[in-house]
Amino acid sequence: MPRLLGVDIPGKKKIEYSLRYIYGVGPARARAIVETLELDPNMRADDLTEEQINHVMAAITEKRFMVEGDLRRDIASNLKRLQAINCYRGLRHRRGLPVRGQRTSTNARTRKGARRTVGIIRKK
Repeated sequence: MPRLLGVDIPGKKKIEYSLRYIYGVGPARARAIVETLELDPNMRADDLTEEQINHVMAAITEKRFMVEGDLRRDIASNLKRLQAINCYRGLRHRRGLPVRGQRTSTNARTRKGARRTVGIIRKK
């Protein structure tokens, strides 16, 4: 299992797919990195040499892709800013409700969590 930017990427998968395990590297960026470095797209991640691994890390830092800790920190700070200024999106994040205008009377279970039954409690 090769290690890139503090992440163990799966060695049995093709390079393009194993690069996606790095937070902030999606399909397009992974394909661009493989094409830029002129790596064989059918090569598995275990077959990468130390030199090639260093080239991949250099390509990510050279293009100034925000990945892993920096990207997570940036997203968290954006959410904190929205919550601090009490804007609509910040309030929705704070309450754990959908942020982008989805309906909530039905659906929205992913964001709201499991159903909680609210009913009458009768004395026995």
